[in-house]
Amino acid sequence: MNPKYTRLSAIIITISLCMVSNSSFAASITVSAAASLTNAFNDIAKAYQQQYPQDKVLLNFGASGSLLQQMQNGAPVDVFASADQQTMDQAQVKNLVQAQDRVNFANNTLVLITPKKSAVTVRGLKDLQQSGIKHIALGNPAYTPAGRYAQAAMEQAQVWNKLQPKIVNVNNVRQALDYVANQSAEAGFVFGTDAAIMPDKVSVAATISTSKPISYPIAKTVASKEPAAANRFVRFIRSAKGQQILKRYGFQSAH
Repeated sequence: MNPKYTRLSAIIITISLCMVSNSSFAASITVSAAASLTNAFNDIAKAYQQQYPQDKVLLNFGASGSLLQQMQNGAPVDVFASADQQTMDQAQVKNLVQAQDRVNFANNTLVLITPKKSAVTVRGLKDLQQSGIKHIALGNPAYTPAGRYAQAAMEQAQVWNKLQPKIVNVNNVRQALDYVANQSAEAGFVFGTDAAIMPDKVSVAATISTSKPISYPIAKTVASKEPAAANRFVRFIRSAKGQQILKRYGFQSAH
């Protein structure tokens, strides 16, 4: 056989083996994450894909409770990141995630916001009772962690029942932010990291105390068809690079 053809065949075989080898590690993973993680996770996904170019990350954002319902209804999800422990607890009870796979990766704060150009002075929860506050944007407590944290704080301050007529339930924390930013509501509750992305449109009137720290858990799902890649993504979130991106958006370390 002609040595030239022999060498060419060897090269073709080597290239083919490399292609097979690379494709065997390729994975596409769907990450369902709390709406408050939108900006940070978009950047994290880009950084992750630069480090692991064989993987593709598909992001799905929404209220933590809504994402849980999607998974219950069979939506294909590889990684779940919630804005509270309660929703992840429910995911664990329903066998959507396992205890050994969940880890905390970030902390946040709850804040009361008003439009940047507000004619009403608000410094705390009791100020929401004044007549100038007609609409309070709140993520529906049935689905959104921020809504649950805010409801608990208002109940603690004994203003929840009085403020009921003013409450405008919205789908998630980012929608609450939008309501206040475009002045459809005179006040609203969001996470500190949400308020930070619109400093020109909203002001933080007060940081609201919560009975427990606002910590974010993340976990590979039981139904993941790409468990290796899902674990890789979770590790990246907790790595120095992932934590640096989260910090840039105002999240606090959970370590």
